[in-house]
This record gives sequence, C-alpha cells and structure tokens, in this order.
Amino acid sequence: MASSKVSSMLLFLFLLVLVFHQMDKALGEQIQLSNRKLKETGHHQQLTAGQRRVLARFDHKRAADWIQSPAVSDQMSLIKQLRQRTSAPIKDVKASLVECNWDIEAAQKDLRKRGKVLASKKSSRTAAEGMLAVAQNDGKVAVIELNCETDFVARNDIFQYLALAMAKRALLVEDSSHPFSGVFPFGPELLEELKLNLDHPKVNGETTVSNAVTEVAAIMGENVRFRRGFLLSKPSAGVLSAYLHTSPQTGLGRIAGIVSLEVDGDNTQLEAIQRVGSEIAMHVVAAKPLFLSKDLAESTGKSQMAVEKMVEGRLRKYYEEVALMEQKFITLVDNLSKEVGSTVKVANFLRVEVGEGIDRLEASDEPVAQSA
Repeated sequence: MASSKVSSMLLFLFLLVLVFHQMDKALGEQIQLSNRKLKETGHHQQLTAGQRRVLARFDHKRAADWIQSPAVSDQMSLIKQLRQRTSAPIKDVKASLVECNWDIEAAQKDLRKRGKVLASKKSSRTAAEGMLAVAQNDGKVAVIELNCETDFVARNDIFQYLALAMAKRALLVEDSSHPFSGVFPFGPELLEELKLNLDHPKVNGETTVSNAVTEVAAIMGENVRFRRGFLLSKPSAGVLSAYLHTSPQTGLGRIAGIVSLEVDGDNTQLEAIQRVGSEIAMHVVAAKPLFLSKDLAESTGKSQMAVEKMVEGRLRKYYEEVALMEQKFITLVDNLSKEVGSTVKVANFLRVEVGEGIDRLEASDEPVAQSA
C-alpha cells in the first residue's frame, strides 16, 4: 500500500516536471521569436532564464508587452531623441513613449495633442512678457508683439524664432480692404490664418500663424499669444529707421522706435539720412513722446484739459515732453537738411513697448504713432 502511494507520488511529480518543462520550452520559443522581431527593429533584448521564469508568472499580454519593450539603454536613447525634438518635459516624453509602445513618431504626435490641450487651458492666463520683432523691406517696416507669461520663455530661441517669422510674414500682407499710408495698426485676425513656412529643428513645416503660436505655447508650457502688430510705410522720397532696445539679437527687442524721414527732391545722400533717422529712433525710445507736433498735442481733448490748467512756462515744458518736434534733440533734422542740401522732415514715428497697456481693455490700447 505504501509503495503504491510512493509510486503515485513519483508519477505525479514526474508529470508536473514534464508540464513545467514544456511550458518553459514554449515560452522560450516565444521569447526567441520576439527577440528576432526586435532585432529587425533595432530594439533587441536578451532575457535570462530567470527573467523567463518570472515572465511565466504573468499573463500572456503583460509578458508580451515586457518582451516588446526596448532595452533600458534604448529607452533612454528614445527619450533623449524625443526630448530634443520637442523640448517637452521628460516626464511627458516618457509617458507618451510608453503610451505609444515606444514608437517615437507616434509619441511625438501624442505629445503635440497633449500640448495643444494644455495650451488651451492656459490661454486665459495673463501674458505680459514677450518680444517685439521687426522686419523691414524697401517699402515698409513691420512690428509684431508676441507675448508670453515669463521673461524666461521670451529668451527661448523657439519663441524668438516664431516672433521673427511672424514679422517677416506681416511684411507680405497686402490687405486691399485696409489700404494705408503712414502707420497701420492691426490685430491677430489679420495674420492668424496666413501660412508660415517654419524651418526650426523643433517647429517646422507649413502651418498657419495661429497653429504655430499654439504649438509653441504647448512646447513652452505657458500662455503664448500674438497680441498686435503695426505696419509703417516709407515716404516716396525718404527712409525708414528703426531702433530696438534690450535686443537679444537682430530684429528683436522689448522696446521699438521707428522713424520715417521725408526728403524733398531726389536726394542721394541716404546714408547720412539713415544715420540721423536711427539716432532719432533711439531718442523716441528714450524720450517717450506722445505726439509728432504741438498742433497734434493741442488737438486732443485730454491734452486740452491739461493745457487749461497750465501757465505759459509750464505749457512750454509740457509740449517739449509730449511733442517730438518740440524737443531740442530734433535740431538734428535742421542740421541734416543743411548737410544734404534738401529739406528733411519727420513724417511719422512709432514707439511700441512689450506689455504696455496690458491691463487695459484691448480695444482701448492705442499705439503711439503720429503723422505729419
């Protein structure tokens, strides 16, 4: 009786060992097949016998997921590549890669979708920092203001690249419904549906201005918005001169001064005129004039109320502060006229500063720009 029980137990143990052996063999064949597939995709991972035994404790789906995951070194490489492509936080990069089974192209698309959702949620936050971008051709100057929440983002090369690209695109705007001479202010609606061809490692391809701003907002993790822009046309005979204050690179700054100088006749000494124009543009940034001339200052209701309360001496000082042509520095124009042998006058000027009037209603914001 005892020997019969021992025989039965030995038979049971033999069968149990045989079953485990067959299971281990089948799992090993599955792992080898998966490894061959992973070799073809560049994510080969050798598993030890111990790892195979651990895998046997999981269900087939979880085991297959583990088998198909790239090696740790490959994972780090993919995270690094996607991080370089998108500048997204490492946590989000890894989450997207895991979600997309370590497919870097699919993960990049997933990150873009996540970023747009995040950008939409942050669109109501105040964006008072940013950059002014200036672009110029033979006929006009374009200035655009691109805002963000922090100075840190304003210094980012992706943000600055977008601002410059938008300013260059604004130069090409030909709006027949808004013909202009002098200064033409415009809002986001004029540019947001226009096409941009971007060529930056992290933002590239053809897209609309609106989508480009949203994509950069997603990358930066802040509210980024295109607030306003200005076009300033050149006189038929004359020059346009621009000065940018606090400029991290050509075409960018926090304060812009632009001056249009008009010359009588076909004067060819444009270099001297351009030089003086640049000096006056710098003066506009520093002095903050509100009007081009005394007459324009007198014609505004606000200044008229102030005038009525002033004695003559204070009145003269007031006009010197707010009217560009009443300021002593503008004697440069008279000297320039003598130098070039033609009458030179300031036709227009424009002063724009990042974030000015940001707490006021957008509809009430007025650019400081005047024409003769």
